[in-house]
Amino acid sequence: MTAQKSISTRAWGLLLLLGVIWGASFVSIRVALDEIGPLTSVAHRTGWAMAALWLVVLMMRLPFPRGFRIWSAFLVMGLLNNVIPFGLMAWGQLWIESGLTSILNAATAIFGVLAAALFFSDERLSLRKFTGVLVGFGGVTTAIGLENLRNFDLRSLAQLAVIGGTLSYALAGVWARKTLGGLKPQVAAAGMLTGSTLITLPLAIAVEGPLSFSLEPRTVLAIGYYALIATAGAYLLYYQVLALAGSGNLLLVTLLIPPVAIVMGTLMLGESLNPNAYAGFVLLAAGLAIIDGRLLRVFARPVRTD
Repeated sequence: MTAQKSISTRAWGLLLLLGVIWGASFVSIRVALDEIGPLTSVAHRTGWAMAALWLVVLMMRLPFPRGFRIWSAFLVMGLLNNVIPFGLMAWGQLWIESGLTSILNAATAIFGVLAAALFFSDERLSLRKFTGVLVGFGGVTTAIGLENLRNFDLRSLAQLAVIGGTLSYALAGVWARKTLGGLKPQVAAAGMLTGSTLITLPLAIAVEGPLSFSLEPRTVLAIGYYALIATAGAYLLYYQVLALAGSGNLLLVTLLIPPVAIVMGTLMLGESLNPNAYAGFVLLAAGLAIIDGRLLRVFARPVRTD
């Protein structure tokens, strides 16, 4: 087993920044949903982010991807990593709080472990990971609340929609590893967003009508934030943190997002969460800590005595 990569001060700073950016995105999406529909919000998100990332690719003079195979892979990746999760979570935020959405979104890492174990022989589900997955699922169940599943309504359906989005994220990770290896991350992200825009734009127009650009200033600012900063900018930052800290340490960002979203949702939107949501987040965090393993190794170290 390889040692966990240590985190430099710079990597910690970028990791915290990424957590803040993604945490704030849940609030900005909810603000935009006051004026535009969920599919339209996703079309704006992928479209503007796509344009920004292709500009980066051109400025960096990176090779343009060619061939049916790679563009087919981009289309599927866009569906799994953008269209389905962005759409389900945006619709879910119409009925549940931004903070709760961010907590349930943390289940992405739990499903990611299961998906990797299912599709890759080098990602076997050890006893430690299995234990972490069980604890994480306990957190998801607690956050949703069993009473919401017994008294099924739109709020219950919205929470399940968010969970469906996290499952799609996990499958996207598998697809990326199988089909997009060897590509520059900027090119892979731009291609993926192109594939998702090709799906979301006509879908949004067909379901919610033509996109309107005559929007309230707060809606324009919200769209600009979650498209250009929390999507295009965050993808570039994500790969920078990945190079500095490694994939294992990058898992920590999952724990940084919900506190930001909860605080901002409370201050900006007046949201308040059920205590079950906080208890669920604690269990999710514990599950992720078990999967990560570092905390367990700290407690397992022998105590030195003089």
